[in-house]
This record gives sequence, structure tokens and C-alpha cells, in this order.
Amino acid sequence: MPWRGAVAALPSGCVVDRRAMVLLTMAVLTLPACTSTVQGEGRESTAVPTTVVVTTIDPPATTSATTSPPTSTSTSTSSTSTTSTTTTSTTSTSTTTTTTTVPLDVYDPECVVKVLPDDTLIKIAARLADGTVDPETIKGENGLGSNQINLGQLLDVCVDNGINDITGEARGERNPVIVAREVMAQQTKLNELFAGYGIRELLVDGVAGPVTRQRLCAFRLAAGLPVSTAVMTGGSDELQALMATTSLPIPFTSAILAERWVLIDRTCQIMFVGEGTQRLTFVFPTSTGMAEFPTRDQTRSRVFKYDPATNNGGWHDSLSYPAAEDNPLNGNMYKPLYFDNGQAIHGANNVPTSPQSHGCARLRVDHINMLLAWLGLADVDGPIHNRDRINLSVNVQGRWAG
Repeated sequence: MPWRGAVAALPSGCVVDRRAMVLLTMAVLTLPACTSTVQGEGRESTAVPTTVVVTTIDPPATTSATTSPPTSTSTSTSSTSTTSTTTTSTTSTSTTTTTTTVPLDVYDPECVVKVLPDDTLIKIAARLADGTVDPETIKGENGLGSNQINLGQLLDVCVDNGINDITGEARGERNPVIVAREVMAQQTKLNELFAGYGIRELLVDGVAGPVTRQRLCAFRLAAGLPVSTAVMTGGSDELQALMATTSLPIPFTSAILAERWVLIDRTCQIMFVGEGTQRLTFVFPTSTGMAEFPTRDQTRSRVFKYDPATNNGGWHDSLSYPAAEDNPLNGNMYKPLYFDNGQAIHGANNVPTSPQSHGCARLRVDHINMLLAWLGLADVDGPIHNRDRINLSVNVQGRWAG
């Protein structure tokens, strides 16, 4: 009878050890002859050896298999029985696809992006996730005049590193957007520090024009830094000093040894006014003498004459109303304070940020009036030649660098 898928035709009376039937691979078992007694004849009969063939097919370990019910075929030839078991296997194959991105043919592929479909500057900046990169700085780095970008366009996104990362060429100038932001921060801080000293507030526009440079120079002078009219660069020590300053210092010069003093600096074209070492009163823009008519150096020179020019609305014309101290080239001066022969501090309708006078130090008309009121000279109706009455010392220093 069948047992576990194998059919064995054995002679009657044979005893087979069932453990020998468990096979993992094709096996052929030759069973020993069995001895049986034929009833009624009183003699023994020896059976021919019987062969059992069992076939087992295991599915591959890595496949899933469907096994059909075993098919058993029995053939009685020379007392031999053959059993065959067939297993049908199905193999599943998994395919993995790898996509390789070809690097951009540019100087620094890590600093360049190629515009994809539906890309905008906002989306590109968001993918970069860098605080220094935004749509405006990308525009500035790539010289874009608008937000329009084109499919496949290459954009340099490593901003303000001094290199065109597409071509590898050095950039002659910094990223204009970042520079403008730095200048705006400086303008804002300068307005805070110079507020209340009579000087006009800077326009916070990110443009490092001559007025902003003049104010930066004035801060350097007050803070004891190397004096220049250059724009401060991001991360520099002097910019950090500017941002950390909470109140405008008094310039440390010999001028402050006087009770009331004026410090005129030709490098900055700026005038500081104060009382001793304790108080800074005014900061005014000025224009000193041009190269051929320089304003001379002074160290605590005392103002010796004040001319209110009341008969001409405060305007003293050195040509029409000459005085012994005047330089005829001075022209029309508003309420001059003389400190060195014909050189004076006076009001003018034009006060550029560069040396333009014939030796005097020009102030705006409203600024000279503020200075005279502080000196207690606002109501004087005639010339004064008394140094103690005027009580003002003048220092002139620095060198215009152009």
C-alpha cells in the first residue's frame, strides 16, 4: 500500500523497516530476500530481490513552490514497483534599477544648480537651506535683473565667495545684495550713535556714498581706530567694534584739554565739538581747504575774533567788506569765527564732503548757528576780538586721502 508518496510492491510476508523509506535525494534501496511458506505444498519459496525507487525533488530555497499531488505509478514486472513524485517550482526574480546623475560640467558642481521644470528662485533657495542664500542674493550673484529664470539655466549659488563657480573666474566685486545689507546695518548703527549731536540722519539705503563714508570715518576717529573713509567689511574687527558700541566716544586728542574745544579732522572732513574730557556736544560735517589752500594744523589755537556781520544778514563778504584778517579769496562767509589769521570756521551754502574751501572750515548755516548759540554768541550785534569772551580752542589734524 502507498506510504508518504512512495508505492512499494512487496511480496506477502516481507517486513520492511519504514525508516529506510525517508529519503532527501534520489535513492535506490535493495531489499533482502524474504522467506515465505507456501501453504499446502509444504515447501519454502525464495522471492527474488525487490527494488524500490523513490524520487524526491526539493524546490530551491529562494523560490516559492507549488506542489502538485503526488502521482503514483505501479508496474508489476519481476515483482518490481516504481514510484515517482514530481514537484513544479515557480521562481520570482526581483529587478533593481539604479539612476546615475552626471555631474554638471562647471568649475564647482557643488556650487551650481541647473534650473528644473517648475523651478523658481524661491524653490531653489529653499532647497539650499542656507541662511546666506535667498532669491535676492542668488540674483545678485548671477547678475539677474528680475526673478525670471529659464529651464536648464545654470545658477551660481555659492554667493559672495569671490568666484564665478560656473566658469571658475574670479569676481571683481562682492555680491551687491550682501554688501548693500551690510551697509544698511552700518547706516542704522551710525544713526543710533550720532543721534542728538546735530548731524543729519543717514538715509538707510544700502548705498555706501560719501556721506556714509564720512560718518564711518568719524566713528573710527572717535573710537580710536585707524582713520579712513572705507566701508567696513563683514566680519571685520572694526565692524564688530561698531556694532558693539553703545555710545559715541569722545576723540582722544589734545583738543579735549581745553574747556571748550573744536576738533577739525581733514581725513574725515568732520568737526567734533565738546567740553573738556566729559562731554561731546556736536558732530558736524565740514569742508576744509583744498590742496593749494590747505587748512593749517592747529593745536588748541584760540578763536580771536567773531564777526556777526549784522549789517548784511550775517554774511561777511571778504571782497566787499574786507578786514585785516581776511583772505580775499574766502568770498562770502556766514558769521565767521577766526582762529588763524584769515582762516575761520564759518557758515556756507555749500558744504561738500571733500576739501573745497580756500583754507577755512565750512559748516552748514544751521550748524554754525547752533555752535554760536552754544558759545553764547547768538545775540552779539558787532565784531568781538576778545578770546576769553569767545572761549573756544581749535585743533586741526589729519590728511585728506581723496
